[in-house]
Amino acid sequence: MKTKAGLPFVARNGGAKHRPLHSYVSVIIPALNEEMALAFVLDDLPRSSVNQILVVDNGSTDRTPEVGRSRGATVVLQPERGYGAACLAGMEAIERETTIVVFLDGDYSDFPDELDKLLNPIIEGSADMVIGTRTQGSLSRSVLTPQQRWGNWLATTLIRLRFGHRFTDLGPFRAIRREALDKLAMRDRSFGWTAEMQIKAVLAGLKIIEIPVRYRARIGTSKISGTIKGVILAGITILYTIFKYSV
Repeated sequence: MKTKAGLPFVARNGGAKHRPLHSYVSVIIPALNEEMALAFVLDDLPRSSVNQILVVDNGSTDRTPEVGRSRGATVVLQPERGYGAACLAGMEAIERETTIVVFLDGDYSDFPDELDKLLNPIIEGSADMVIGTRTQGSLSRSVLTPQQRWGNWLATTLIRLRFGHRFTDLGPFRAIRREALDKLAMRDRSFGWTAEMQIKAVLAGLKIIEIPVRYRARIGTSKISGTIKGVILAGITILYTIFKYSV
C-alpha cells in the first residue's frame, strides 16, 4: 500500500526543525499462520510513514494471506520455511525507489506504531541501521521468555567479544538504509538472519544504533521459543552464524 504523505518533521539541536530527507519506506512482515495477529499489526502501522507493505506468507495453512490483502498489503508467497527465507523473498519484492527497509514480525509482539522511532535516525543521517531493543525496559524485558533472555545475552556477548560491538538484543523490529542492506549480501535462510545482519553491519562499518522499544506477549504460539525443538534449532543456528563469521 502506498501513500503520498511525508514523514513528520524531525527536531535536532534543541528543537530546530529540519525537513526530512526524501525517503521511501518498505515494510517487510514475515508471517507464518498469523491470521489472528496480522490484522492488528497492519492496523497499527503508521500509514503516513509507509509507502509499501509486504506480508511474506511463509507457507501458512490459515487465512494469513487473505488477512494481509484485506488490509491493503501486498502478499508475497514464500513456501520455503525459514525466517531468513521469508525476509529474502520480501527483499526481492521491494520497489525500486525504496530507500529504507523495515523488518517487523507479524505476531503483534512488537508495537508497529513505534515505527517512526526507528526511521527518524536514518532520515536524519545519524544511522544506517536502527535496531529496536527489547531489553532496555523492565516491562518489555519481563515479557521475553527465559530462553530468549539467555539466548540474547549469549549471542550479543559473543558478538561483542569477537567483533567489538556491544549489542543488547537481536530484536526483529529493525530499519536499515536500502543501499546499506544491499551491500550486506544477506544469505541466511533460517534463524541466523538477525545475527548475520548485525555482524555484517559491524564488519561493513555501518552506523548502528539501538533504540528501546516496547514488547508484549505475542498472539498465538511462537514457532521458535514456543517449542523445545525451535529453541534448540534457533540456538544452534545463531551460534553457528557467529562462529562462521568469526572464522
